[in-house]
Parts: sequence; structure tokens; C-alpha cells
Amino acid sequence: MVTSYIGADVDSKMTDLAVERNLKIVQRFRVPTTIAALREVLAQIRGHKELTFEEGPMADWLYRNLKDCVDELIVCDPRRNGLIANDGDADDVIDAGKLATLLRGRYLRAVHHSDDSREVVFRQWVALYHDRIRQAVREINKLRARCRMYGVRPPRGVLRNAARRERWLVELEKSPLVEQLKMLWIGYDAVARQVEICRRQMGQMGKFDKIIQLWQELPGMGPVRATTLRAYLETPWRFANNNRKLWKYCGVGLERSSSGKDKDGKPKIGLLQLAWRVNRHLKDAVVGAARSAIEQRNNVFAHMYERLVRNGLTTGNALHAVSRKMLTVEWGMWKSRTGFDPKLIG
Repeated sequence: MVTSYIGADVDSKMTDLAVERNLKIVQRFRVPTTIAALREVLAQIRGHKELTFEEGPMADWLYRNLKDCVDELIVCDPRRNGLIANDGDADDVIDAGKLATLLRGRYLRAVHHSDDSREVVFRQWVALYHDRIRQAVREINKLRARCRMYGVRPPRGVLRNAARRERWLVELEKSPLVEQLKMLWIGYDAVARQVEICRRQMGQMGKFDKIIQLWQELPGMGPVRATTLRAYLETPWRFANNNRKLWKYCGVGLERSSSGKDKDGKPKIGLLQLAWRVNRHLKDAVVGAARSAIEQRNNVFAHMYERLVRNGLTTGNALHAVSRKMLTVEWGMWKSRTGFDPKLIG
């Protein structure tokens, strides 16, 4: 049976598709980016059908609605495609053909997407929460910067506490800063409200998830960090029992790079460094939990950190070693659905 390799360059309005068979582009389509139009085009293509498009804002929606139209669907990592995609001319039509060629050559790196729409919505709420937290920090920084312009140092907590604001503003008397702060507080209060809505929604959706409750038994692992891990990792079987892939995805794994030979003609020793193309929300949760556990002191992870530092490891490397240990423990708890047992940690 002939295999049709289909590359799709997706835009919010139109999608270009290129079909490659026997090393040639044999068909091209340009259709509106609607599920009905895309399903109709895919139905016209004959043979064994393999479809790919790049990860993006619409990838989840397209994946869930088109996966039953083809024999194989790969949502691919656009960073992996960068060098080839940027070589030579580029437009939507050309890019669709390049994707089809990359798919045929098996050069694509698949990006995980869930078949369960509830998991997708859960992750979207968690992502919204972290986005709103970042925006709240920006709003507070704007308020502080405005105060500095007038040489004013706001008392601790007054910028976030509505009840204390009025009393503090009275002290500023008729300064032009007063009206400016009132305007900026409108933005901060709106974002703070959004943060509370997201937090409540996250709590409701994760309330009956057993692993979120179990993870909170670990020192340093609070409800937000546990929920973030659960939402983004989704399943304990995603990494095929390869904890190194899990570590790298969460930003605490190491990558080796080496080039050339030394003066004796032997290959140079590889340089180990943290992976940087990672999920930042996961990294913040994992490293933040390890740091909190270390600060709490009287637990197995703090003892591990102290032992590593005594043995000559730098504090940064020791922190990431503890992060990897905690992540491995959490992964094991998830697969076995059991609670935290400090005695099992060596």
C-alpha cells in the first residue's frame, strides 16, 4: 500500500497541506483552518496516511479532532525542524512540503498530546494560573517602580493589602503619586482576582486526584507544585521507564557535549550541563520543592544535600541532585500509587 506523508502548515485562518509519495510532492491543498474542511481534505487522500504539523496554540484542538482521520499523527517540535525549515525559501506552501519530507525521513520529534479533553483543560487552567502569577509580579513591580520615581518606599505588604492602602495614601497627602498608584492598583487587583479564580479551579479539578494528595506528603511539596507536576506530566508511563528523559524534561537532567581531541589524540571528556530546552513551570516546581525541603532541614532530602556538600559538591549541583532524587521518588509513587516512605531513600 502506498504511503502518503502529509505536512500541514497551520495558520489561524488558512492551512496549507502538501502530500509526498515516492519522494515527490504529488498534491497540495489550501483550505480554511476548520475541522470540517481539514477532515474533508484528508478523506480525499488515498493509501496509508501519516500527518504532521508543528506544536502551537491550536495543536491540542487539531490533534483531538484529526487523529481518527489518519493512520498516524505526529505533532512535532518546531525547534528540531528549525535548521531545515530555515534553509532556502520559506512560505506556507514550501513549509508544508518540508514537513512532509521530514515526516517521511523520520526526522521529527513528537510532542506529547493527551487524548483526554479533561486533562487538556486541567493543564490549561494550571498554565493560566502561572501566567497570572507572572502578571501579578509585573504589576507589583510597576507599583514599586512608580514609588521609586518619587523617592517613596512603600511599607511591607501595603501594595497588596487593600485595607492598608487608604491609610498609607493619607500619609502621602497631595503627592501626584497618589492618583497614579490608584490607577495602577486597578490592574493589580484585577490580576489578583484572576489568580484566585485559577487557584480555586485548579483545586476543584485536582481535588479527587490521589497522586496530588500523596505528593504533598513530601517535604517542600505544596498543593500548587503537586498540581503543576500532575497537570504537565499527565501520566507516569509517558517516559517509558527512562528517568533521564523525565529529568531533562523537568529541567534538572544533564546533557553531555564534547568536541575534538586532547594533545594525546584522545577524545576530550564531555562537558555535563543542565538541559535548557525544558518546561519552565515543571522546573520551578521541582527545584522549588527541593529548595524548600532543604530549608526545612530535618528530612531525608536535607540530609542528602548536606552529605553531598560535605563530599565536595557545589551547592548548585547538590541542589539539582536532590531535585532529581525527589522527582524520581514522586515518579515511583505515581506508578505504584503508594505514599511517601523516607526509609526507602538511600
